[in-house]
Amino acid sequence: MLYYLFNYLDQLDFPGAGMFKYVSFRSGLAVIFSLFISTTIGRKIIDKLQRHQIGETIRNLGLEGQMAKKGTPTMGGIIIIIAILIPTLLCARLNNVYVMLMLITTVWLGGLGFADDYIKVFKKDKEGMHGRFKIVGQVGLGLIVGLVLYLSPDVVIKENMEVRHDNVIQEVRYHPVETKSTKTTIPFVKNNNFDYAQLVSWAGKYKTEAAWLVFVLMTIFLVTAVSNGANLTDGLDGLAAGTSAIIGVALGILAYMSAHFEFASFLNIMFIPGAEELVVFASAFIGATIGFLWYNSFPAQVFMGDTGSLTLGGIIAVFSIIIRKELLIPILCGIFFAESLSVIIQVVYFKYTKRRYGEGRRVFKMTPLHHHFQKPGNAGIQALIQKPFNVIPESKIVVRFWLIGIILAVITIVTLKMR
Repeated sequence: MLYYLFNYLDQLDFPGAGMFKYVSFRSGLAVIFSLFISTTIGRKIIDKLQRHQIGETIRNLGLEGQMAKKGTPTMGGIIIIIAILIPTLLCARLNNVYVMLMLITTVWLGGLGFADDYIKVFKKDKEGMHGRFKIVGQVGLGLIVGLVLYLSPDVVIKENMEVRHDNVIQEVRYHPVETKSTKTTIPFVKNNNFDYAQLVSWAGKYKTEAAWLVFVLMTIFLVTAVSNGANLTDGLDGLAAGTSAIIGVALGILAYMSAHFEFASFLNIMFIPGAEELVVFASAFIGATIGFLWYNSFPAQVFMGDTGSLTLGGIIAVFSIIIRKELLIPILCGIFFAESLSVIIQVVYFKYTKRRYGEGRRVFKMTPLHHHFQKPGNAGIQALIQKPFNVIPESKIVVRFWLIGIILAVITIVTLKMR
């Protein structure tokens, strides 16, 4: 909104109004606004949650300090959502299709997570929303995002082309014409491009439509997988919020480079017109998650609940898909991936051993993975992996996961030059 106001003032030669033309300036404002909003309204929302006795229900899993969290206000993801939406609405160009998709994603999954938390808190149902309804909501959003990217004429790219001499890249040029494409960025290969059409070469004259079908299915899968991964990661104070902030910084950098001709050429990735507005959204996202840590860091005064975790995961997934970096998610979101994989491994192995030996056995002391480090080794728990034997303090686990997240974010960007 401010963009249009100051654009009008700039036409009237109002001093300083032209600053709003620059994405870097508006991104800086978005960070400041989101930090201010999250820290300012956070206290008020927490007080209101406490007055209405909207507290977390804790199951006794034998983890150190776990029961001390009982009654801590939950549904704090409302703070993150507000701190993302307001700065984006104020600082971004709202007619940009990518910004509209990110706003829809935030509201959609925020509503889905809120409904899940509402059932847990007010209906006293610990399981929350039935899994099938949650999946339907996630699949629905993935379908909307995928179809918009397929049908919108504003969603185009300029494909990168390598100019080689003696098998050495001399420069990277771009097609002069913007086109719709099912190509995406993939690391470790020569030109950093992968076309989903290669998976459906058998489709003949329907190859283009089949490629977009694969793209839409990939969108649905990633929205569901990453949002659930973030949900599983939200088990320690500050873990999901801090990890998401780190991922947000990497995505903001990739979005800026994808929309900047020279930087895109340097990384040898496709040029995506209009993606620069996503930097404003990413800035609001970073500010909101960091600001939330003011209250969510150990010991947490509020939990984000599914309202926040589903939203954060969905935002990361859709953002990655829009800038055509979705195949980097296993690296960039390595923490989410490891948390989800630990649960899958545990469940599969437990069922397999129960069927074969009559009793279920475990790989980890407890899942998701972060809880494994909170359980003492050889304390009556039959698990293949007993180390570490001593309990690691929660705050130390969180910081170490953050450090791993930073390393993964750097690796994600570096891989684009490792060919």
